[in-house]
Amino acid sequence: MMFLRSRSKPVLPAVEQRSLQLSDQHITYTLKRSGKRRSIGLRIDERGLTVSMPLRASEQWLHSVLQDKASWVLDKLENWQVAKVMPIVWQDGATIPFRGEEITLCVVPDLFGAPPRLLGESLLLQLNGVATPQRIEKLVSQWYREQALQVFEECVAHFAPLMEVAPRTIRLSSARTQWGSCSARGVISLNWQLVKLSLPLIDYVVIHELAHLKEMNHSAAFWRVVASVCPDHKELRTALRDIRVG
Repeated sequence: MMFLRSRSKPVLPAVEQRSLQLSDQHITYTLKRSGKRRSIGLRIDERGLTVSMPLRASEQWLHSVLQDKASWVLDKLENWQVAKVMPIVWQDGATIPFRGEEITLCVVPDLFGAPPRLLGESLLLQLNGVATPQRIEKLVSQWYREQALQVFEECVAHFAPLMEVAPRTIRLSSARTQWGSCSARGVISLNWQLVKLSLPLIDYVVIHELAHLKEMNHSAAFWRVVASVCPDHKELRTALRDIRVG
């Protein structure tokens, strides 16, 4: 008697690099497959475009989603390329983001030196010695962190009582892909680079993490907690998704 051997399905790689033509442009992207996903998601971060899809999703579905989102993908990739090739030049007269606005670095020599000071739309850096780009960047980064902690503490002091929650502590984070997180122990971590964004976006992230102190999930109950103090959270969440961390 002859037995037919069943043909096993080919094992698909969990992660692979791909390329395709969108409109008239050739792009590359990272494809990730997961058995936990139920839909196809697109994300653009410091590594470029990443497409996440269900393990057995068809190529036709993937192609359809990419073509439907072609305009969005190309627009975001263009901004991503600009951000990559136009880093901040750390020198006098450079502009940097702060709380949703652009401020100008004002670097002046000073015999004794002094901590950075915000004067109107300028950040005054009084430096003794040589004002190298590395030194200016380090000073501004330290100033950003100091400002971030102050802004975050003020936000938490305002919203926590309204939401009837009390975090154990607030920590600054340098995560590359997260704006904030909340641990099971009640520790809230907030990315210091949030201080570059507008106050409504900062408020939303703080509220989002405070809400996890009541609902450690993203259930309907969680979003009701968020909406109780941030009724426009959907619009803010959408706006935040379009901004790269860093």
